[in-house]
Amino acid sequence: MSRRDIEDCVRSTLQRYFDDLRGAEPHAVHDMIMRAVERPLLEAVMRQADGNQSRAADWLGINRNTLRRKLADHRLLK
Repeated sequence: MSRRDIEDCVRSTLQRYFDDLRGAEPHAVHDMIMRAVERPLLEAVMRQADGNQSRAADWLGINRNTLRRKLADHRLLK
């Protein structure tokens, strides 16, 4: 799956979200999306990195301490 495929998936999912609103005004869409995406992203990357936080942080392009904080926030630390 390419970056474009992921972008297309996000676009189509957001379009369904807006369609489901049936004209109602959306609220805090950015926050909603970030909350919905971050946990599964962290889970998938940690699984692929075999639990190696340094490797996962590198793949995500974030500092290891930032990754540890995010894992703790999502109760994913073991």
